[in-house]
Amino acid sequence: MPLSWNEIKSRAVAFTHEWKDEVSEDAEAKSFWDDFFNVFGISRRRVATFEQQVRLSPFSTRGDGPGMKGYIDLLWKGVILIEHKSRGRSLVKAYQQAKDYFPGLKEKELPRYLLVSDFERFNLYDLEENTSHEFKLSDLVSHVQLFGFIAGYQKRIYKEQDPVNIEAAELMGRLHDKLQAIGYTGHALELYLVRLLFCLFADDTNIFEKGILQDYIELRTNEDGSDLANHIAELFEVLNTPKNKRFTNLDESLAAFPYVNGRLFEEQLPTASFDNDMRKALLDCCLLDWGKISPAIFGSLFQSVMNPVERRNLGAHYTSEKNILKLIKPLFLDELWDEFESAKETKPKLQKFHDKISKLRFLDPACGCGNFLIIAYRELRLLEIEIIKVLLYKYEKLRPEVASGAGIDISHLIQCDVDRFYGIEYEEFPAQIAQVAMWLIDHQMNMKVSETFGEYYVRLPLKKSASIKHGNALQTDWNNLIGISAYDIYAETTNIMIAEPLATYETVTVFTNKINIIEGNYEQPNVVSINHAVKFDYIFGNPPFIGTAYQNAQQKLDMTQTFHGINSYGMLDYVTAWYIKAAQYIQNTKTKVAYVSTNSISQGEQAGILWNILFNFYKIKIHFAHHTFKWGNESKNNAGVHVVIIGFANFDVNEKSIYQYENINAEPHEVKAKNINPYLVEGKDLFLKSISSPICNVPKMQSGSAARDGGFLILNNEEKTDLENNSPQAAKYFHRFISGDDFINNITRWCIWLKEIAPNEFRNLKGFQERFKEVKSFREKSTRAGTKKMADLPYLFAEERQPNQDFLIIPKVSSENRKYIPIGYLTKDYIVSDKTFVVPNTTTYHFGILTSLMHNIW
Repeated sequence: MPLSWNEIKSRAVAFTHEWKDEVSEDAEAKSFWDDFFNVFGISRRRVATFEQQVRLSPFSTRGDGPGMKGYIDLLWKGVILIEHKSRGRSLVKAYQQAKDYFPGLKEKELPRYLLVSDFERFNLYDLEENTSHEFKLSDLVSHVQLFGFIAGYQKRIYKEQDPVNIEAAELMGRLHDKLQAIGYTGHALELYLVRLLFCLFADDTNIFEKGILQDYIELRTNEDGSDLANHIAELFEVLNTPKNKRFTNLDESLAAFPYVNGRLFEEQLPTASFDNDMRKALLDCCLLDWGKISPAIFGSLFQSVMNPVERRNLGAHYTSEKNILKLIKPLFLDELWDEFESAKETKPKLQKFHDKISKLRFLDPACGCGNFLIIAYRELRLLEIEIIKVLLYKYEKLRPEVASGAGIDISHLIQCDVDRFYGIEYEEFPAQIAQVAMWLIDHQMNMKVSETFGEYYVRLPLKKSASIKHGNALQTDWNNLIGISAYDIYAETTNIMIAEPLATYETVTVFTNKINIIEGNYEQPNVVSINHAVKFDYIFGNPPFIGTAYQNAQQKLDMTQTFHGINSYGMLDYVTAWYIKAAQYIQNTKTKVAYVSTNSISQGEQAGILWNILFNFYKIKIHFAHHTFKWGNESKNNAGVHVVIIGFANFDVNEKSIYQYENINAEPHEVKAKNINPYLVEGKDLFLKSISSPICNVPKMQSGSAARDGGFLILNNEEKTDLENNSPQAAKYFHRFISGDDFINNITRWCIWLKEIAPNEFRNLKGFQERFKEVKSFREKSTRAGTKKMADLPYLFAEERQPNQDFLIIPKVSSENRKYIPIGYLTKDYIVSDKTFVVPNTTTYHFGILTSLMHNIW
């Protein structure tokens, strides 16, 4: 484990005194740097080498000539390169000489830091941040925190699209693909990768002694990889075994690994199999600094490992931290920080507030890989650090600059832990990742505590964990996720000593010194019965958005069961089931909820249906709302969709907030409101009912015709020409086919249109019958009764809504960057896709109104 900062500073003082008079580079440089690394509790032999030979830059002007070989004074691959000179020599030239080595290093060997020294002076360059720090040996004690990366106190600046995240996904992806290729698949592969992920992270963040995983693989396994799988299996077993229960003759390299627990290594997995390439892939993973991986992208990164296509477009599959904060800040974070500012005025109030935040419970019922939970937990821990600062610096009268030497046991001040965070995830692998990712962010925050207060703080073995349930959130009773603890019950009773933790039950009997769980109504003298009503304080997340037309059988069943006893839900998006589920759960509680949702639930038909249920049946009130914005990230090919964020509860508040956007890519500005209605504007809770006719005397808009043909009735130019060459008389059966995309992008397509044509006219046309057989087969496999019925008429569109006169065409989907909606006139000979709107019986007046900026704004 890392040394505390006060120990590092003590060693720095001794080091300064020992080397203050040294002048000769050749005589003592190696001993100087061995002692320097020892200041930070690191054996130089373990991490760095002297005199590594590399080819110099072709532009080098050194005496041994351009393109010749040189020798690096000291290199820790991927971390730091050191160039040392005798006292008084130029450090500017030393820096340039150090840079001359870079062309001879592999990409993964290139250091982040470059240090030049002449015994008396130091100049440290951070090549990523483009900063430098120059100081004298006598001032080392004041600058030791610049070298926190050596001791394991890594300064982290998280970037939403840091290249290290992409590289990590690629490296783990290579290992995944190789294991999958040999037949190591399914649950075993997923858990195997999650365990390796934990080990790689632990090796770079001082959960393990720094570098021991890489050392173990390099020094204890064969180069051909033949014994690597057995060694990894043994490592997993060791990590699951307390040190006092391990074999006494255990290999010392394995014995150096700590006891992890947390059930991560509990399940026995099949032994994998490795070869030379796979061993190299794992060692390449070890060379990457896993401590740099951003927690905001952590889960999605490793979910992408399982899919090569997603892996190549990682940026499209994670939620940016900025967008997560848009939800959690108004839901709870802003309020907690305001309460902190008030509570810190007195010590008792601050201690009470600290106790409060440590007991808060959070649930993400569609947690995926845990991104929302990760950021929420991180922010809560950052708030706790500020609380502890005030307790120590204001009320214990410690000065920040000497606090690290005060001998404080910081563990007694840390109250927030991951066991108050819960998630439900439909797929197993993301659920496993979320579980591990919460441990990792916990460790990162423990390192933040260590950096802030100077005493190393780590939670090992892992005794507590986030509760991530693998299952269907809509089929899960959320009341059963929280286990009753003696602590919870004690808070609800007075003068009763309670010691035993309990599972979740509705009724608990409390004796003087014992708790029994009972079912039903049971009475006994001197027994206190209480109804357990421990609830989540905050529920949040980003549930799936699937529209009604795209829901599978299970999702439709989820909707039916969730909306049981409620009418008119057939048009609603899948995400609305999470609103109903939450509304049911939070009845008569102070629980607050916020979801990211498609903006359709606050527009048109869905708003009237959903919010009529929520407002009138469940008495829900909206507390805050973000107007439509683009939910995505900073990547080049992001998967942006248009969303709203809605925060609500089963109680009202006096002041509400609406976050408005000038455009979907803009930053929000907050507007206070007295009431927020279903359309996310200030006003009374009114609902617009769905009507099938226009509100004034204008032509009615309708969808085009649905082929539901598997693509066999639709042709491009080449396919049409081939059919005409085989059967010239077929030309009269082709009509121009157009969708919104075709219209916008000027794409020409055709369809076979046989409405009101007798079958005997086209029965013998070569090529047509083969296509009709494919249409028939496609429709027979459909789950829709109407489509199955049309399998007997494979030469016709499944749903025909073709106007009998010329019409306007309006694409259902267009670019967000357009100032005007693209609309055009077409003749009745065009067959329009059902993904496109048509408006028959129109005039130039209607065209002018519909294409106007006024209409677009409306």
